[in-house]
Amino acid sequence: MSRITSRAAGFERSKIRVMFELAEEQGGDLVRLEVGEPDFDTPEHIIDAAERAARDGKTHYTSGAGIPELRSAIAERMTDETGVSVDPERHVSVTTGAMESLFLALEAIAEPGDEVLIPTPAWPNYRNQVRLAEATPVEIPLSADDGFDLDPNRIIEHLNRDTAAVILTTPSNPTGQVYDEDAVKAVVEAAEKHDVFVIADEVYARLTDGDHRRVAAYTDYPEGLLTVDSCSKTYAMTGWRLGWLVGPEDVIEAVTNLGESTTACPSSVGQHAALAALTGPQDPVREMRTAFVERRDYLVNRVEEVPNISCPRPDGAFYAFLDVNELDGNSEDVARRLLSEYGVVTAPGSGFGDAGEGFVRLSFANSMERIELGLDRLEEMVEDERN
Repeated sequence: MSRITSRAAGFERSKIRVMFELAEEQGGDLVRLEVGEPDFDTPEHIIDAAERAARDGKTHYTSGAGIPELRSAIAERMTDETGVSVDPERHVSVTTGAMESLFLALEAIAEPGDEVLIPTPAWPNYRNQVRLAEATPVEIPLSADDGFDLDPNRIIEHLNRDTAAVILTTPSNPTGQVYDEDAVKAVVEAAEKHDVFVIADEVYARLTDGDHRRVAAYTDYPEGLLTVDSCSKTYAMTGWRLGWLVGPEDVIEAVTNLGESTTACPSSVGQHAALAALTGPQDPVREMRTAFVERRDYLVNRVEEVPNISCPRPDGAFYAFLDVNELDGNSEDVARRLLSEYGVVTAPGSGFGDAGEGFVRLSFANSMERIELGLDRLEEMVEDERN
């Protein structure tokens, strides 16, 4: 008798985590550019709020949907940023990170055998979470020729009676691409005609170069649009595991009920930290964004000077997706060689779907000094291969 289910035995590991663990095993003076995590510390006022909550005894179970104050702050933020009225009691559920929001949303809306459309390259956890819901992930490759911008026709032609949802991530992980609003609107309108949900993963929405509007701000599909967000990237709170889902009442109710059987409720102390993040000073967010733009500009300019590699210019998040097709081997070969021989840790593009083959993802959520060193080593590898 097999003791491990086929679901668990066949689970696909993230190549980001594979590279992370290979780097841990190798050790040494490595330039870590593989993980999508701000290199900033959580702002002090957020830590202070968490400490006060803990010392004041706010360490017990909360409502499965989150404390009322935080849900109200999330609703107010969404309403301010989109112009859409969000009711904190009916439209918001707080979760243990954005990953749980995605997982519970898919469990709530996708039947076994349904299809979920994923424009790729895309974060690998989408595929895995769709499979956990016993649905079928359908990868829709975007074109590298236009920087992997969203092509609505490629999505729309895959919509059918078996489609449960379309996942849109803007700004994108791994490309940093901010999708064209008209393209997104076309996808949302087509999804509505087919009675298909749209999951807008917007965890990088406030980390963009210039103005960026949330999908809810320029589309009209309140009964089918699910917005995923968290404190992780915006407030350098990855370890706090605090996210939320905003959507129609029936989905929010289902997600909250499902959450009772997974984590019961998000961390009580973490929720008070998130409340301070959303309602407190936003200067740290602006400072991070400024730093990321400066690093992005340096990285893109440096890559332009290196032969045989190129990089679509990212407009958001903190990733660059480097075209390494002219180097020896596939994307995983390049990433492993960069690690083992040159001490630079990246994520192979194949880990983000077949459309990512021939690319490697670099996170510039690191100091300018380390980014410069990493690019020096990358350039050294390219020069070694040309000689």
